[in-house]
Amino acid sequence: MAKPPYIELGQGRQTERLPILHEDRAVIAIDKPRGWMLVPFTWQKTPWNLQAAIQSSIGAGAYWARSRQIRFLRYVHRLDADTSGVLLFGRSPGAVQSLGDLFESRRMRKRYLAVVRGAPADDAWVCRLKLDKDPAQVGRMRGDPRRGKDAETAFKVLERREGGTLVEAVPVTGRTHQIRVHLAAAGLPILGDTLYGGADGKGTPLALRAVELAYVDPFTRRPVRVQAPVEAFLAEFGFAGHGHGAGGGGGGAAASVEASTAEDRGAKRGARVESGATRERGPAPGGVRGRRVGRGSGSGAGEGAVG
Repeated sequence: MAKPPYIELGQGRQTERLPILHEDRAVIAIDKPRGWMLVPFTWQKTPWNLQAAIQSSIGAGAYWARSRQIRFLRYVHRLDADTSGVLLFGRSPGAVQSLGDLFESRRMRKRYLAVVRGAPADDAWVCRLKLDKDPAQVGRMRGDPRRGKDAETAFKVLERREGGTLVEAVPVTGRTHQIRVHLAAAGLPILGDTLYGGADGKGTPLALRAVELAYVDPFTRRPVRVQAPVEAFLAEFGFAGHGHGAGGGGGGAAASVEASTAEDRGAKRGARVESGATRERGPAPGGVRGRRVGRGSGSGAGEGAVG
């Protein structure tokens, strides 16, 4: 019997299937829906604790886990509860540590799509506003040029429409709410962002999706690129009228997303050829020993969810 292409959580009518976007010996990448939180396994104040739900499913002997002989699966980085898209899990403590190191050392490329209120003055720009916790509100971040931590995000306009703009965001650092704060600081809050000024009074969900992770596998030294589908997200916010999907060759937003991705791929190929370094084969995914992975691990750069 074939392995199911999803992680199945819950039972009976409350079962939810989370699509698997990529898997290998070290990791599983899923397409996280909105609503699931990434908090420590012991934090049980919400039924939407994704790590706890996965642990429970593995412990119950769910077929998706048994078919892969999975006994351990832990998130490597975080996405906000209301942000959907690519989420990476390590299949061993060693994999969590090694992949987490890529986030901390800024060797993990992350790409997001956001729909913002307003019209950017430029088609591309970089924001380096330093970020710190907002003392006036728990869970909120703010720009603080003097006391804040370094933060950098590159933005590019993909499509402009009346009432909103589709923007690509590539965060270099991994600060909590980085993309959301940087866009809000530019007067371009993300649609549906109740925390940073994007609420429209209609209950519109947060228009932010993690669409790509790209990195060099620390064990095989091979490039890995994980992408989440974009068509449903674009359609939800009115940007899919002229496209035929990310790889369909049509016009509009979907084609703009694919063109941006292809441009980045070309740049990366050029960079790899130029470096020309001989790489040694890395250790096996479970080969990192003597490095404890505790409750706070799995948070990437240790700063929480970028989006």
